[in-house]
Amino acid sequence: MRPIALITGASSGIGLELARVFAARGHELVLVARRQDRLDALAAEIAATGRPRPTVLTADLERRDGAAAIAAELSTRGLEPAFIVNNAGFGLSGAAAALSRDEQLGMIDLNVRALTELSLMFVDSLARRRGGILNVASIAAFMPGPGMAVYYATKAYVLSFTEALHRELSSSGVRVTALCPGPVPTEFQARSRLQLPASARSLELPPERVAQIGYDGLMRGKRIVIAGLGNKIAVSFLRFVPNTLLLRLVDQRTSLARTSLARDD
Repeated sequence: MRPIALITGASSGIGLELARVFAARGHELVLVARRQDRLDALAAEIAATGRPRPTVLTADLERRDGAAAIAAELSTRGLEPAFIVNNAGFGLSGAAAALSRDEQLGMIDLNVRALTELSLMFVDSLARRRGGILNVASIAAFMPGPGMAVYYATKAYVLSFTEALHRELSSSGVRVTALCPGPVPTEFQARSRLQLPASARSLELPPERVAQIGYDGLMRGKRIVIAGLGNKIAVSFLRFVPNTLLLRLVDQRTSLARTSLARDD
């Protein structure tokens, strides 16, 4: 079985940049997303640098059989994960009671269930390879999110789950890291039409920088990696802000965009 790094949501944004970083560090890749044309283009780009051409798997991880299908395909190809990068996810902007319940449940399926399943499915091979898991959360995980209630809640789950798994797997040599970026100019942000105020735009980092920070943190065995000094300061400040005020501040920001859909998979 050949060791690989499995990266979900690799067709754009942070996931695409993580694929470039892992490839540049010599990892053989399996790229997972819904859009095969984009994955094929990325695989060709990486192969052109002299690295092994990544394996491309198209999958919709909202489906209950998505993770199992990936596992079966890896086994057929004689591949096993040394690293898992759970980046695929999407967000819905709008009042939770007004948004489609089916879409919100689909968000939970992708952001929470699929991430959990992939994190736990390959623990044996991760331990054999002394590898790790990188789960992409958000600084949204540190606060409640009116206007994007389910999205914020899914990221809070990702952070809590990843921290606990970091502790549980530490004795096995498996590194488990939560990457918490702030605003990042990717398709996720563009499609959501969220008009960030100047104060939030000042915290933006390019996706390639976020990807490098995430990779470095994972390799160092960090439990949580908050991307960018400004975001670290902001998260530290949140600890002293009562939730009553946070709810109002977040609601004001997310009210700029309602009932829009953004995906990073």
